[in-house]
Amino acid sequence: MAKRSIHRLLPSLLAISSGLLLWAAWPTSPLTLLVFIAFIPLLYLTDLVQNRWVYFGCVYLAMVIWNVATTWWVGNTPLPASGIAANTINALIMCVPWLGFKNSRKRFGVTGSYVALIVYWLTFEYIHLNWELSWPWLTLGNIFAMHPNWVQWYEYTGASGGTLWILVANIALYSFWRQRKTLQAVPLGAYIWKSGGKPIAVIIVPFLFSLMVGFKSSADTSRGKPLSIVIVQPNIDPYDKFADGAENLQLEKFLSLTRQQVDSNTAYIVWPETALFPHGAWEHQLNEQPAVQAIRQLLRQYPKAKLITGATTLKRYMSKDEAPYSARPLEGGVYFDAFNTGLQIDTSSAIQIYHKSKLVPGVELVPYSRYLTFMESWALDMGGITGSYGRTPGVEVLENTNEHIKAFPTICYESIYGEFIAEHVRLGANLLFIITNDGWWGNTEGHRQHLQYARLRAIETRRWIARSANTGVSCFVDPMGNIKLAQPYWEEAVIKSTVTPGNTFTFYVQYGDLLSKGAVIFCILLIVYSIILRFTNRKPYVEGN
Repeated sequence: MAKRSIHRLLPSLLAISSGLLLWAAWPTSPLTLLVFIAFIPLLYLTDLVQNRWVYFGCVYLAMVIWNVATTWWVGNTPLPASGIAANTINALIMCVPWLGFKNSRKRFGVTGSYVALIVYWLTFEYIHLNWELSWPWLTLGNIFAMHPNWVQWYEYTGASGGTLWILVANIALYSFWRQRKTLQAVPLGAYIWKSGGKPIAVIIVPFLFSLMVGFKSSADTSRGKPLSIVIVQPNIDPYDKFADGAENLQLEKFLSLTRQQVDSNTAYIVWPETALFPHGAWEHQLNEQPAVQAIRQLLRQYPKAKLITGATTLKRYMSKDEAPYSARPLEGGVYFDAFNTGLQIDTSSAIQIYHKSKLVPGVELVPYSRYLTFMESWALDMGGITGSYGRTPGVEVLENTNEHIKAFPTICYESIYGEFIAEHVRLGANLLFIITNDGWWGNTEGHRQHLQYARLRAIETRRWIARSANTGVSCFVDPMGNIKLAQPYWEEAVIKSTVTPGNTFTFYVQYGDLLSKGAVIFCILLIVYSIILRFTNRKPYVEGN
């Protein structure tokens, strides 16, 4: 009786185990190596459970546990329902590759279905990076962010290489265990000696390759003229930031902190996301803003310096025909867009304007609202402008002609998009800035995970990163992914260091995410082949179990 009860509960136990293992391995946990066995329970579940609805329910349970345990902090806002929706919907989407894997077992056999799982999962992650419901926080390759010395080869593959490594390692270890069950007569030692080389190699070889790549790249990234950069962490409560009358006091705080470290050699001063104009300022009137005039007064004492800062800006359109779908009406037939913006301000009258384009679903962007306009009212109010931000592009990079530098001011959520950042490095960005406001979710894993992900972007592009976070953690990240001068969370801070602009392109910067793009093509071919099999009633060759 007890054995029957355990057998009945086994699918649920396997699902729970997989979800908990994925959570336990995720940054900032030190148990990263658990990810190499985290999917084994689901692989076993696929062999064990025949009923598709039971299988779907178990996979969904695993994905929900992983999502909720890892990103529960998304709901740590005045509207907790947003976190519930994000975690449950994302878990549902994550089930799709596993359902495809289950379906492919009968069509492609055991080995073929494992290939299909890898292809389906990589395709899912690529789509999840590029559609308007994008939430790539749990991209599998992000899991190695705390161990940059393990994945120096991300300069070739990006984070999708880490995803591939995890999936292949889990499949290799599960196949090793599965085959052992059929060869009980063979002594365990002999079996490990004969068959254990493959899973061991799958796990160990990427470590060794990382050491080789890291040794070579550390020499290549040390060249160039160093620049002095000052980063300000003002520690302003994001829920107070947008209060009436607070703007001038906050500006004085920024200026006062900046004066503590700026000097005649400073090339850049970096302030965080939405540091200026929390209620918006017209882009055609920026030079008339008192805040800009006060900044220029400071910069005249340090004419080499340029200020990179976040801001909320507004752009006016004089007719409906000129306005994009995201624009909102004003009186007299005029429309306007609101932008989450990065500005470069110096002593000249020319202000360079970058518009954030990777927007947070539900907060900065209501997905596909251009087709369902009534959904704009569903945008969460996190202070400042509500409704979808505009997506009309500004400049692609911020240019500093005196120093022959082009900088890319990644704004908050954009820093988890590896290929997006690589595209801007390909456009000439020598330096990367991350300006962010991670205080919305409090002192949770959210801001710590976000910090760690920056290390992967540095490796992929071999660029220095200067990170200014409103409430922390502000720091520098070198091209090898090492964090420098990290400041405590929820404390005022101002730091200064020198960085070396990068001038070479990594393979990943040159060619982008070839792994994921190849997986998408292969996925389409698999789907077409499946349809042909279905309509021709042909049975593919299925290897023995």
